[in-house]
Amino acid sequence: MAQPQLAKHQEVGHKSLLQSDALYQYILETSVYPREPQSMKELREVTAKHPWNLMTTSADEGQFLNLLLKLINAKNTMEIGVYTGYSLLSTALALPDDGKILALDINRENYEIGLPIIEKAGVAHKIDFREGPALPLLDQMVDDVNFHGSFDFIFVDADKDNYLNYHKRLIDLVKIGGVIGYDNTLWNGSLVAPPDAPLRKYVRYYRDFVLELNKALAIDPRVEICQLPVGDGITLCRRIS
Repeated sequence: MAQPQLAKHQEVGHKSLLQSDALYQYILETSVYPREPQSMKELREVTAKHPWNLMTTSADEGQFLNLLLKLINAKNTMEIGVYTGYSLLSTALALPDDGKILALDINRENYEIGLPIIEKAGVAHKIDFREGPALPLLDQMVDDVNFHGSFDFIFVDADKDNYLNYHKRLIDLVKIGGVIGYDNTLWNGSLVAPPDAPLRKYVRYYRDFVLELNKALAIDPRVEICQLPVGDGITLCRRIS
Protein backbone atom coordinates (compact mmCIF):
# COMPACT_ATOMS: atom_id res chain seq x y z
CA MET A 1 0.00 0.00 0.00
CA ALA A 2 1.46 3.35 -1.02
CA GLN A 3 2.34 5.68 1.83
CA PRO A 4 0.72 9.14 1.76
CA GLN A 5 3.14 11.89 0.86
CA LEU A 6 3.70 14.75 3.25
CA ALA A 7 2.82 18.18 1.95
CA LYS A 8 5.91 20.06 0.85
CA HIS A 9 6.79 23.55 1.98
CA GLN A 10 4.99 26.16 -0.04
CA GLU A 11 7.80 28.68 0.39
CA VAL A 12 10.18 28.62 -2.55
CA GLY A 13 13.76 28.12 -1.43
CA HIS A 14 12.57 27.11 2.03
CA LYS A 15 15.01 26.02 4.68
CA SER A 16 13.66 24.13 7.64
CA LEU A 17 14.96 21.29 9.73
CA LEU A 18 11.55 20.46 11.18
CA GLN A 19 10.42 16.90 10.61
CA SER A 20 6.94 18.07 9.68
CA ASP A 21 6.47 20.28 6.66
CA ALA A 22 2.94 21.00 7.86
CA LEU A 23 4.27 22.27 11.19
CA TYR A 24 6.72 24.59 9.43
CA GLN A 25 3.91 25.92 7.27
CA TYR A 26 1.87 26.46 10.44
CA ILE A 27 4.70 28.58 11.93
CA LEU A 28 4.95 30.66 8.77
CA GLU A 29 1.23 31.25 8.40
CA THR A 30 0.51 31.83 12.10
CA SER A 31 3.49 33.78 13.42
CA VAL A 32 5.71 34.89 10.53
CA TYR A 33 3.72 36.01 7.49
CA PRO A 34 1.10 38.04 9.43
CA ARG A 35 3.92 40.04 11.05
CA GLU A 36 6.19 40.29 8.01
CA PRO A 37 6.66 43.91 6.88
CA GLN A 38 5.27 44.58 3.42
CA SER A 39 8.72 45.41 2.06
CA MET A 40 10.13 42.07 3.25
CA LYS A 41 7.18 40.21 1.76
CA GLU A 42 7.75 41.96 -1.55
CA LEU A 43 11.46 41.14 -1.53
CA ARG A 44 10.78 37.52 -0.56
CA GLU A 45 8.37 37.15 -3.47
CA VAL A 46 10.80 38.77 -5.93
CA THR A 47 13.62 36.53 -4.70
CA ALA A 48 11.44 33.43 -5.08
CA LYS A 49 11.52 34.00 -8.86
CA HIS A 50 15.33 34.02 -8.95
CA PRO A 51 17.03 30.75 -10.00
CA TRP A 52 19.25 30.80 -6.91
CA ASN A 53 16.39 31.41 -4.48
CA LEU A 54 17.63 28.63 -2.18
CA MET A 55 20.36 31.07 -1.09
CA THR A 56 17.89 33.43 0.55
CA THR A 57 17.32 33.70 4.28
CA SER A 58 14.05 32.04 5.27
CA ALA A 59 11.18 34.20 6.45
CA ASP A 60 11.22 32.78 9.98
CA GLU A 61 14.95 33.43 10.30
CA GLY A 62 14.48 36.97 9.00
CA GLN A 63 11.92 37.54 11.74
CA PHE A 64 14.30 36.06 14.32
CA LEU A 65 17.18 38.31 13.26
CA ASN A 66 14.98 41.41 13.31
CA LEU A 67 13.87 40.74 16.88
CA LEU A 68 17.37 39.76 18.04
CA LEU A 69 18.84 43.03 16.78
CA LYS A 70 16.20 44.98 18.69
CA LEU A 71 16.83 42.95 21.85
CA ILE A 72 20.56 43.74 21.83
CA ASN A 73 20.01 47.36 20.75
CA ALA A 74 22.35 46.94 17.80
CA LYS A 75 23.40 50.06 15.92
CA ASN A 76 26.60 49.24 14.01
CA THR A 77 26.47 45.92 12.15
CA MET A 78 28.08 43.94 9.35
CA GLU A 79 26.71 41.36 6.95
CA ILE A 80 28.92 39.03 4.92
CA GLY A 81 26.90 37.50 2.10
CA VAL A 82 23.96 39.60 0.95
CA TYR A 83 22.36 37.91 -2.10
CA THR A 84 19.18 39.89 -2.86
CA GLY A 85 19.11 41.45 0.59
CA TYR A 86 16.29 39.78 2.54
CA SER A 87 18.29 39.44 5.78
CA LEU A 88 19.88 42.83 5.06
CA LEU A 89 16.45 44.45 4.87
CA SER A 90 15.40 42.68 8.06
CA THR A 91 18.47 44.14 9.77
CA ALA A 92 18.00 47.63 8.34
CA LEU A 93 14.40 47.75 9.52
CA ALA A 94 15.50 46.78 13.05
CA LEU A 95 18.24 49.40 13.40
CA PRO A 96 17.65 52.98 14.54
CA ASP A 97 17.59 55.65 11.85
CA ASP A 98 21.30 56.39 12.37
CA GLY A 99 22.24 52.71 12.40
CA LYS A 100 24.77 51.35 9.92
CA ILE A 101 25.31 48.07 8.08
CA LEU A 102 28.55 47.26 6.27
CA ALA A 103 27.29 44.82 3.62
CA LEU A 104 29.83 42.66 1.78
CA ASP A 105 29.14 40.47 -1.24
CA ILE A 106 30.94 39.44 -4.41
CA ASN A 107 27.84 40.04 -6.57
CA ARG A 108 26.32 43.51 -6.80
CA GLU A 109 23.88 42.35 -9.48
CA ASN A 110 21.98 40.18 -6.99
CA TYR A 111 21.95 42.99 -4.42
CA GLU A 112 20.46 45.35 -6.99
CA ILE A 113 17.46 43.02 -7.39
CA GLY A 114 16.38 43.96 -3.90
CA LEU A 115 17.76 47.49 -3.79
CA PRO A 116 14.63 49.24 -5.17
CA ILE A 117 12.55 47.59 -2.45
CA ILE A 118 15.11 48.54 0.22
CA GLU A 119 15.05 52.12 -1.05
CA LYS A 120 11.25 52.19 -1.05
CA ALA A 121 11.32 50.98 2.57
CA GLY A 122 13.37 54.07 3.45
CA VAL A 123 16.37 52.26 4.91
CA ALA A 124 18.93 52.30 2.08
CA HIS A 125 20.84 55.13 3.80
CA LYS A 126 21.83 52.69 6.55
CA ILE A 127 23.62 50.37 4.13
CA ASP A 128 27.23 50.64 2.94
CA PHE A 129 27.46 47.97 0.24
CA ARG A 130 30.93 46.83 -0.85
CA GLU A 131 31.37 44.49 -3.80
CA GLY A 132 34.22 42.00 -3.65
CA PRO A 133 35.74 39.30 -1.46
CA ALA A 134 35.33 40.01 2.24
CA LEU A 135 38.68 38.74 3.56
CA PRO A 136 40.92 41.51 2.12
CA LEU A 137 38.67 44.21 3.59
CA LEU A 138 38.47 42.39 6.93
CA ASP A 139 42.28 42.21 7.02
CA GLN A 140 42.46 45.97 6.50
CA MET A 141 39.99 46.52 9.33
CA VAL A 142 41.85 44.19 11.69
CA ASP A 143 45.04 46.17 10.98
CA ASP A 144 43.26 49.37 12.04
CA VAL A 145 42.68 49.42 15.82
CA ASN A 146 39.85 51.90 15.33
CA PHE A 147 37.70 49.05 14.03
CA HIS A 148 38.45 46.71 16.92
CA GLY A 149 35.34 46.07 18.99
CA SER A 150 33.32 48.47 16.84
CA PHE A 151 30.48 46.16 15.71
CA ASP A 152 27.44 45.25 17.78
CA PHE A 153 26.33 42.44 15.49
CA ILE A 154 27.80 40.56 12.52
CA PHE A 155 25.85 38.11 10.34
CA VAL A 156 27.73 35.64 8.14
CA ASP A 157 25.94 33.82 5.32
CA ALA A 158 28.58 33.38 2.64
CA ASP A 159 31.21 30.88 1.48
CA LYS A 160 31.22 28.11 4.09
CA ASP A 161 34.82 27.15 3.32
CA ASN A 162 35.89 30.54 4.70
CA TYR A 163 33.77 30.61 7.86
CA LEU A 164 36.74 29.85 10.10
CA ASN A 165 38.83 32.45 8.30
CA TYR A 166 36.06 34.97 8.91
CA HIS A 167 35.82 34.01 12.57
CA LYS A 168 39.54 34.59 13.14
CA ARG A 169 39.08 38.18 12.00
CA LEU A 170 35.57 38.99 13.20
CA ILE A 171 36.35 38.11 16.80
CA ASP A 172 38.51 41.26 16.93
CA LEU A 173 35.93 43.45 15.19
CA VAL A 174 32.85 42.60 17.26
CA LYS A 175 32.64 44.29 20.64
CA ILE A 176 32.77 42.40 23.92
CA GLY A 177 29.11 41.60 24.54
CA GLY A 178 28.41 41.79 20.82
CA VAL A 179 27.11 38.91 18.72
CA ILE A 180 28.28 37.08 15.59
CA GLY A 181 25.69 34.93 13.83
CA TYR A 182 26.84 32.13 11.53
CA ASP A 183 24.15 30.85 9.17
CA ASN A 184 23.69 27.31 7.79
CA THR A 185 25.52 25.63 10.68
CA LEU A 186 23.31 22.53 10.47
CA TRP A 187 23.82 22.40 6.70
CA ASN A 188 20.68 20.73 5.36
CA GLY A 189 20.81 18.23 8.22
CA SER A 190 23.75 16.57 6.44
CA LEU A 191 26.11 16.78 9.43
CA VAL A 192 24.75 13.53 10.85
CA ALA A 193 24.14 11.79 7.50
CA PRO A 194 25.93 8.45 6.98
CA PRO A 195 28.98 8.49 4.67
CA ASP A 196 27.07 6.82 1.83
CA ALA A 197 24.08 9.17 2.02
CA PRO A 198 22.98 10.53 -1.40
CA LEU A 199 23.87 14.20 -0.90
CA ARG A 200 24.01 16.94 -3.49
CA LYS A 201 27.58 17.74 -4.53
CA TYR A 202 27.65 21.20 -2.99
CA VAL A 203 26.17 19.87 0.27
CA ARG A 204 28.81 17.15 0.50
CA TYR A 205 31.62 19.55 -0.42
CA TYR A 206 30.84 22.14 2.26
CA ARG A 207 29.79 19.69 4.97
CA ASP A 208 33.32 19.18 6.32
CA PHE A 209 33.89 22.94 6.54
CA VAL A 210 30.70 23.37 8.56
CA LEU A 211 31.66 20.47 10.84
CA GLU A 212 35.07 22.06 11.38
CA LEU A 213 33.49 25.41 12.23
CA ASN A 214 31.08 23.87 14.73
CA LYS A 215 33.90 22.03 16.50
CA ALA A 216 36.00 25.19 16.67
CA LEU A 217 33.17 27.37 18.02
CA ALA A 218 32.29 24.77 20.65
CA ILE A 219 35.72 25.11 22.28
CA ASP A 220 36.44 28.79 21.64
CA PRO A 221 36.82 30.35 25.13
CA ARG A 222 36.31 33.87 23.73
CA VAL A 223 32.62 33.32 23.02
CA GLU A 224 29.43 31.95 24.52
CA ILE A 225 27.47 30.06 21.88
CA CYS A 226 23.95 28.90 21.13
CA GLN A 227 23.15 26.80 18.07
CA LEU A 228 19.52 27.00 17.00
CA PRO A 229 17.55 24.93 14.45
CA VAL A 230 16.09 28.05 12.85
CA GLY A 231 16.19 28.06 9.06
CA ASP A 232 19.17 25.89 8.12
CA GLY A 233 20.72 26.29 11.57
CA ILE A 234 22.21 29.45 13.03
CA THR A 235 24.92 29.66 15.66
CA LEU A 236 25.07 32.79 17.80
CA CYS A 237 28.42 33.69 19.34
CA ARG A 238 28.51 36.32 22.08
CA ARG A 239 32.02 37.63 22.57
CA ILE A 240 33.06 37.56 26.23
CA SER A 241 36.80 38.23 25.97
